[in-house]
Amino acid sequence: MEYPPHTRYYLGFNLVAGVGAVRLARLLEQCGSVEAAWHASPTAMAKAGLDAKTTAALLKAQRTLDLEAKLEQFSKAGIELITLEDATYPRLLAQIPNPPPLFYLRGTLSPVDEWAVAVVGTRSPTSYGKEATRQIVRGLARQGVTIVSGLAMGIDSVAHEAALEAEGRTIAVLGSGVDVIYPERNEQLATEIIENGALISEYAPETRPNTFNFPPRNRIISGLSLATLVIEGGIKSGALITSNFAADHGRDVFAVPGSIFSKISEGPNNLIRNGAGLVTRAEDILQALNMLTVSTQQEVSLAMPDDPTEAKLLTYLSREPQHADLICRASGLATSLVLSTLGMLELKGYIRQVGNMEYVRSR
Repeated sequence: MEYPPHTRYYLGFNLVAGVGAVRLARLLEQCGSVEAAWHASPTAMAKAGLDAKTTAALLKAQRTLDLEAKLEQFSKAGIELITLEDATYPRLLAQIPNPPPLFYLRGTLSPVDEWAVAVVGTRSPTSYGKEATRQIVRGLARQGVTIVSGLAMGIDSVAHEAALEAEGRTIAVLGSGVDVIYPERNEQLATEIIENGALISEYAPETRPNTFNFPPRNRIISGLSLATLVIEGGIKSGALITSNFAADHGRDVFAVPGSIFSKISEGPNNLIRNGAGLVTRAEDILQALNMLTVSTQQEVSLAMPDDPTEAKLLTYLSREPQHADLICRASGLATSLVLSTLGMLELKGYIRQVGNMEYVRSR
């Protein structure tokens, strides 16, 4: 892949510990261009506010880094580099304070990704949280909205999966290199995301996940998005950090309400108390952001199954997860009959199991 000359210098700075967006911006202001900044003298570095340790690391990198070899290495690995000077740099991300000067990409970015919503939440969601995520994300994705999240377990993974199931686009922002999938169990999901969107990271390839990497990662999740939706999470969770970035960026914040008795709902409930948009369906976000491009179709009554037992059980199910034991008690039918009938309804696509013996209507 052919890159413009400035890419190699942005890459050089990215590979030097201690030179983040703020320090690089000062150095660019001092030197006038990224090329001049890369070849800066110790005096120029000092004027830009670089400390002795960072200056020493940068001077060593100037002497030892083979930037052309690095570009070739990443290109062979299918990793693309996007810099703040490139026309392909996402417009929304460029608007935030201290956007990443360079990020790494696996997959593709598209102009339609400006129509994006971040969906974040706890790594340990309830059945309610997972089903709310699926329903809302599918509704957004079907309207052409790109879903941005962090590939973490829990709500992040459900959001990516739901976008893909709806044949939509999704972007995962990592706290590791784009070639280091974390958690490892999401390897297959990451592959599917690359085929239908992108993996993005400001951390160099081969960078392992680190606790300190995730809060800065969250600003990119927010920065790529018109709005951030929080679905379950504690007051001090990473999801709330992302929502704080969104508010700081002047972007909309939405939240799905949860039980007043649940610690896992304290985050979104508190956001709503403080002015976040309350969301119960995708249309709430689409309308708030003026993103509706087609008329929302009226819900069509579900054609009931011909089998009377299946039809009866279906009346006890809704979008709210119901445990099989509750369905047995409500219907008055034998447990064995209920379980076998639920299995048949699931095979026919009328319902879906969303947790440990919990079911919802799927259409």
